[in-house]
Amino acid sequence: MEYKFTTANFEAEVLQSDIPVLVDFYANWCGPCQSMAPIVESMAKKYEGKVKVGKCNIDDEMELAQRYQVMSIPTFIIFKDGNIIDTTVGLMDSEELESKLEGLL
Repeated sequence: MEYKFTTANFEAEVLQSDIPVLVDFYANWCGPCQSMAPIVESMAKKYEGKVKVGKCNIDDEMELAQRYQVMSIPTFIIFKDGNIIDTTVGLMDSEELESKLEGLL
């Protein structure tokens, strides 16, 4: 299941999560973000129950984008125990993203 992260649920779903969380900061108008969407969706299915995988629309959630200094999209931030452990900006292939998620397990 792919999560939708918002200002309202970020604390509970991401920072207080008992499993690692991958947050995809994106926008609907962003071409590279659209290219990453099917990869992110497949990772959400593959790692369900092991890693929370979800998206945060920067146009709807500007406060979160500012808080985590998202300057370019897509930006992928991995949280574990409420802390940022990895940040990647831009396109990546499914193998690279999968490698990052495997490193969490």
